[in-house]
Amino acid sequence: MLKLLSGLEEYAQIFNLFKYITFRTGGAIVTALVVAFVIGAPMIAWLRKKQGRGQPIRELGPEGHLLTKAGTPTMGGFIILISVGVAALLWGDLQNPYVWSVLIVTAGFGAIGFIDDYRKVTKQSHDGLSGRLRLTLEFLIALAATLIMMAAQWVSTAGPSTDGQFWEALFSGGMHTAVAVPFFKSVILQLGPVFIFFAMFVIVGAGNAVNLTDGLDGLAIVPVMIAAVAFGFICYFAGNAVYANYLVIHHVRGAGELCVLLGALLGASLGFLWYNAPPARVFMGDTGSLALGGMLGAVAVATKHEIVLGVIGGLFVLEALSVMIQVGWFKMTKKRVFLMAPFHHHFEKLGWAEPTIVIRFWIVATIFALAGLATLKLR
Repeated sequence: MLKLLSGLEEYAQIFNLFKYITFRTGGAIVTALVVAFVIGAPMIAWLRKKQGRGQPIRELGPEGHLLTKAGTPTMGGFIILISVGVAALLWGDLQNPYVWSVLIVTAGFGAIGFIDDYRKVTKQSHDGLSGRLRLTLEFLIALAATLIMMAAQWVSTAGPSTDGQFWEALFSGGMHTAVAVPFFKSVILQLGPVFIFFAMFVIVGAGNAVNLTDGLDGLAIVPVMIAAVAFGFICYFAGNAVYANYLVIHHVRGAGELCVLLGALLGASLGFLWYNAPPARVFMGDTGSLALGGMLGAVAVATKHEIVLGVIGGLFVLEALSVMIQVGWFKMTKKRVFLMAPFHHHFEKLGWAEPTIVIRFWIVATIFALAGLATLKLR
């Protein structure tokens, strides 16, 4: 919204600042951080009053969780979502289709997570939305966002689509239906209409992977922040034709504007971490984790860095894989690979202290993010 002030530069040179993505990204970081600090404590108090006993803790979980985490309110993701929303609407370019696509996923996944959290809290059980219904809703939201982003990219490269040209282009090919392979300059996988399903899988997979990682105080939010910073660089480079050409990555006109959203995510996450640091005063719940993961997935699709997301978000991938391996192996052999999944609980069962696990996982997330950024030049 404030980007419109750049039109007043003829009256005062200072308004020219609002043209620049870097300036508005900084503004979004500060705004989201301030909003999170301001609303954090009152919202936690309100959630505690409304939720009573808080989020139900699994009795089969690691020893000590029933004692240390019982009564802690959940749905703290609202702090992040409100802060991101305010900062994004204030500093973002609201005419940019990528901005709205990412916001649709973030808000939609947040709503699904809220319904799931609400059912768990009100029933004081672990039974939220059914897995089938939840995934169906997530895929529908991802479908809408994917089509908007694909259409935006098609328009930016081929001009406005008329007479069904966009749908024809799904079968004729183009970068809007292709996947770039990291570490290689010119390796492009042309998926055609299958790209729609691939992009949906990336968005939904990212949302649920972050959701699975959110099991210890501060464990998920810092890796999300690290991934946001990494993708902030990717968005800026991909959205700039000069940098994209130099780095041999696909130029996505308008993708640089997503830096503002990621800046808002960074500021909001910093504010939330103040309350989520051990011992946590609030959990983000599915309301936050599902939304933040979906947001990262949508940004990856918008910037054509879907595979790189698997590198930058390697920690989330490992957490999700640990669950799939555990479930699959147990169904086949009735034996477990890990003492408990997701595998951060495995280390708890081994006797590692919670802060040790959390900080070491942060280090792992940083290494993955650096490896992902390395793909920009190692081609």
